[in-house]
Amino acid sequence: MPAKLSVNMNAVALLRNRRDLPWPSVTGLGRIALEAGAHGLTVHPRPDERHVRRSDVPEIRALIDDEFPRAEFNIEGYPTGDFLALVETIEPEQVTLVPDDPEQPTSDHGWDFVANRDMLKAIVARLKRTGARISLFSDPDATEEQIAAAKATGADRIELYTGPYGGCYDTVKKAGNELERLVKTAGLARAAGLEINAGHDLTVANLPALAERIPFLAEVSIGHGLTADALEYGMAETVRRFLKACGW
Repeated sequence: MPAKLSVNMNAVALLRNRRDLPWPSVTGLGRIALEAGAHGLTVHPRPDERHVRRSDVPEIRALIDDEFPRAEFNIEGYPTGDFLALVETIEPEQVTLVPDDPEQPTSDHGWDFVANRDMLKAIVARLKRTGARISLFSDPDATEEQIAAAKATGADRIELYTGPYGGCYDTVKKAGNELERLVKTAGLARAAGLEINAGHDLTVANLPALAERIPFLAEVSIGHGLTADALEYGMAETVRRFLKACGW
């Protein structure tokens, strides 16, 4: 089965937040994405609310519950007390834990699973009580030792950070090298019994090669590139284009 597509709504929220107005509507465009076939929605509610706001999160939960019960809600974030409490209230289908500093403009590295194993193990156990699947953000070149430590946390999946791969959009050779790193790490994770997600700077152009080389990829979470394309093609047509790029 091809990788499922989760549409990250942060870029839509960032555009909305430029004005004290309710448009573009995060839930409205989320509805269009799900109607077009997206398998879920992703949000990353940062402490400063520069993207998705805390008030958006229950609204998206209600949208999925009321209109798209087969879709999944994925909430990303650094596991602060506030974040954990939010997740426990909303009960998303998936939680993706990222090692972001609050000042970071975007996620740009994975966890050091060895150094943070005990901390992550406790958090994963806590969040699993909500019934959520737990995914941990991983560097594209994680070692076998790092992957073993990720597995030891009790997490279900890793999410491969594909930023370096996406950043090679104008250099075929470099993109190929970055893809090989992702393929190797995905293989280590699968051998350890972890499922694999991927996300960051994925596009219609670079998704097919990723999907071909990692045919067991479970999910891709895409925001910036998909939102940019939606300005040209509209959200519904863009979702259909990304689904096709995934192999649907």
